[in-house]
Amino acid sequence: MTLASVSSTPGATAIGRLRGLRAPPVVILSFLVVALAIGWSLAPGFFTHYDPVNGTPAQKLLGPSAAHWFGTDHLGRDLYARVVYGTASSVASALIAVVIGVVAGGVVGLLAGFFGGWVDTVFARLVDVLLAIPKFLLAVIVVTAVGFDTTNAAIATGVSAVALFARVMRSEVIKTRQATFVESSFLLGGSRWHILWRHVLPNASRSVLPLAVLQFGDSILVIASLAFLGYGDPPPASDWGLLVSIGKDYLKWPWLVYAPALVTIATVLSVNRISRWLRKTD
Repeated sequence: MTLASVSSTPGATAIGRLRGLRAPPVVILSFLVVALAIGWSLAPGFFTHYDPVNGTPAQKLLGPSAAHWFGTDHLGRDLYARVVYGTASSVASALIAVVIGVVAGGVVGLLAGFFGGWVDTVFARLVDVLLAIPKFLLAVIVVTAVGFDTTNAAIATGVSAVALFARVMRSEVIKTRQATFVESSFLLGGSRWHILWRHVLPNASRSVLPLAVLQFGDSILVIASLAFLGYGDPPPASDWGLLVSIGKDYLKWPWLVYAPALVTIATVLSVNRISRWLRKTD
């Protein structure tokens, strides 16, 4: 068996299992929910013709109906339109947070697990510091330091996820570094950097995809929570957390709270279910 065939076996096996695994109905439904959320974020005007900012005062606080699926708010704005247009900010912010966590945490874990020694010690202490601070508290500290808006909330959420990705990547790198095909590459004269990028990184990163999907859902919750507390964009923005925060002042009209809350919950649960399904292919 050649070195190339050995090094490509883990990835090929994972792809084969992914292709051979049939998604159950609940996973298909989860993909549909996530696809709808992505559609809302990319083309909100295709799903509603109402203005999310300007409403009709005479139609304020109307209940859900055929004309207004989620009802209207205290300014007569269509709540469904507000939720749809707020999806772009919520989804984009969560994506930014995941990218920060994957890139920064992945680099830290990759270098620490591959080189070991003092590199591993230094990065391990950095990860320990991050893990010692509760994730949400760390996000609040970062967003307070850099300013209150949704982008900064996304950055704060990404920083709080760095330690998680670093630990997972480090563990996978250590396991991959001990594989036969990596040792064979060393014996054949491969440089450390070539082995790192050619063999270790592709195989060690397989476990990062399910974690990144899971973190995407968690980031939506964290960013919505920050927006609920006032750390996101101010009104007339329509982030999901902000909509819930505004609606809590009008509990006599409960759809102002449960409509954006149910959309948030459905999206996060769908993302989590997809992540669990992806882990079965690893």
